[in-house]
Amino acid sequence: MATHNFRRLEIWQNSIELTKSVYSILPQIPNDEKFGLKSQISRSSISIASNIAEGSGRSTNKDFSHFLGISLGSSYELETQLILVQDIFSIECDKIITDCQAIQRKIFKLKNALIKN
Repeated sequence: MATHNFRRLEIWQNSIELTKSVYSILPQIPNDEKFGLKSQISRSSISIASNIAEGSGRSTNKDFSHFLGISLGSSYELETQLILVQDIFSIECDKIITDCQAIQRKIFKLKNALIKN
């Protein structure tokens, strides 16, 4: 049985903190991006922790691994969007990008461990 308590998972906790950091920069993005980049950024950041949580409740490691893959994809989306925010709007996102990359490595590591078990 693969059920994990997502609240105890470091990657989930880190993902929650990442989302809070992302939300702290959203007000700096122009309002005309409310339904564009701003919306995409908030959705992808939320998706990281949400898919970790959803996968943790699945009954097999294979299922959990699948949701970690979705979470990983969302983290790559977020990283891309943050790079665009830096380039287009000159908003400093280096720390958030670094945190996002650290989460990517942790998700990848857990995903591989689940597959091996």
